[in-house]
Amino acid sequence: MSEVDDFLSGTMPRLMQAEEAIHNGDVAPRLAMWSRNDPVTLFGAWMSDAGWEDVNRTFHVLASHFSDCTSYDVDVIAAGASGDLAYTVAYEHTSTSVDGVPRTYTLRVTQIYRREGGEWKLVHRHGDELAADQEPLKATPGT
Repeated sequence: MSEVDDFLSGTMPRLMQAEEAIHNGDVAPRLAMWSRNDPVTLFGAWMSDAGWEDVNRTFHVLASHFSDCTSYDVDVIAAGASGDLAYTVAYEHTSTSVDGVPRTYTLRVTQIYRREGGEWKLVHRHGDELAADQEPLKATPGT
């Protein structure tokens, strides 16, 4: 198995579970995916912050707006892993309720991971909403 395959097979199931949970209002699995060691940064689709204390607080606020996730899926477009750093570029497709109102949207998301104590932890997330008139990219070969 390649380094990228190993990274993806160990990380993506945890990520999927964490993201579905936060879209149901449960922040704990997402927090478990994130490093507590600065620097950590969040350039979110709705909220941004830097430093573990502030990112942690932002995730709690964000989770409080979500409930009733009916679907969450990820299309990985590109990924890489080398040594103790890795990244994913993906589309996240979500159907959930935001402040009680059902909503379906797609985010373009780039995430950077750092291996800490043998486990991949997120240290950066950049996400923005895919415009309605924009076509998603296809996965690159080898992803």
